[in-house]
Formats: sequence, structure tokens, C-alpha cells
Amino acid sequence: MDYPRPVQNLIAQLSRLPGIGKRGAERIALHLLKADDDANNQLAQAIRDAKSRIRNCSRCGGYTEQDPCEICAGSRRDQRVLCVVEGPNDILTLERTGAFQGVYHALMGRISPLNEVGPEKLRIGALLERVRREKPSEIILALGADVESEATAHYLAEQLKPLGAPVSRIGLGLPAGSSLESADEVTLSRALEGRRKL
Repeated sequence: MDYPRPVQNLIAQLSRLPGIGKRGAERIALHLLKADDDANNQLAQAIRDAKSRIRNCSRCGGYTEQDPCEICAGSRRDQRVLCVVEGPNDILTLERTGAFQGVYHALMGRISPLNEVGPEKLRIGALLERVRREKPSEIILALGADVESEATAHYLAEQLKPLGAPVSRIGLGLPAGSSLESADEVTLSRALEGRRKL
């Protein structure tokens, strides 16, 4: 005996979300069935609003309602220091630390040959063009500490060296195999302060 087909479909769709297994998806689905229509409509509307109103900043790739985003348009930001991250969520994670006052560039992923993600599928070309155009005084590679992130960092360092800007890499504070998203603000602050030249 199993749930009716619409509930099975809801569980299947919820289990496709990151961090939600089949059991968690089942609990969420049952909660939604018990919730009143108003609560479910608010959730559905919030999803529709986020999908229709949020886009990626054309300059940094971060999430924004307006283009350019607040960070890129901010007059108090140090436009000469560029922090390269894997995705828009990493920008928000670093911003919460309050430790970085420069600008960002999200790659929208990392090099992963096993998943058929090469440099051409990332915003690496846009990064190189941006560095040529803006001539930053420092480029910080704030990528995770797993194998794919390390490979991406080394590839970027090789591509950026001929362009003349000093390239550094965050290092201290992030355990091996972790991502920026899972680190707390103190750990990220220490990682930014302890970056090293490549």
C-alpha cells in the first residue's frame, strides 16, 4: 500500500531538492497536505515571485532584482579587489562575514570532468575579460577545499598569471572536502585573512 499518486508525485518532486531525502520529502509532503490553503498558496507564490523577479547580476553573477546588483553598484566597495567564487550563494555567505569589501565574480560552478563541466561551461571567459578591462589590484580565489575546487583554482591561477594581477587563495579555516556554504562566518573571516599567493 502506498500514497495516492498525487502524493507520490509530490514526494518525488520534493526529494529532488538538495539535502532532502525520500523520508524528509515524505514529511514535508504530509505537512503540506495538513496545512491550510492559504499557507500553501503563500509558499507557491513565494516560489513564483523568486523565479520571476530574481536574476543573475550581469557583472558578478550574484542574485539580484536589479542589474547591476547592490554590491557591484555600491560606491563604498573596493572595485580593485575581486573575489572569485563558485556560485551566487557563496557571495551571500561571504557578505555575511562583513570581512570583504571588494567585488565578486561567480563562476557558476567548478571544473568537473566527471560531470562534463569544463572551463567553457563556466564564466571563466567573462572573468578573464573583466580582469583585462578592470585591471584589479588583487584577485582572491575563494573556492572550496575539495578536489574539483582545487583543480578550478589551479586552472584559474594559470589563466590569470599572464594578466598581471596578483592572485591569492583563501586557505586557513576551511576543512578539506568542504564548501563555502557549509562554513560559518568566523571560519570564513579567518580564511579570507589567511589567504596565500599562488
